[in-house]
Amino acid sequence: MRTLTWVLRFALFVLLLAFAAKNTEPVTLRFFFDASWQVPLAALLLGFFVGGAVLGLVAAAGALLRQRRELARLARAQRAGAGEAPPPVPPRPAEG
Repeated sequence: MRTLTWVLRFALFVLLLAFAAKNTEPVTLRFFFDASWQVPLAALLLGFFVGGAVLGLVAAAGALLRQRRELARLARAQRAGAGEAPPPVPPRPAEG
């Protein structure tokens, strides 16, 4: 199974490398006030992919930190009570 995973990763890497090699033509990214920037298409796509991944991680960080605090609180309550029920958790406000 491990070998199959590495073969698939290598195949995906080769496929993406070939895609980047075929898309080296510069594209123009236009900003406001007639500002523009010419960059290869593959670099632009990679930049937007990395930016999206970073934004996704930042968006998930709040929930992750909230869960870690809750786990720490429950662990403290378990150590303190040794069998007693932990205090009730207040309900979270509804999201948008």
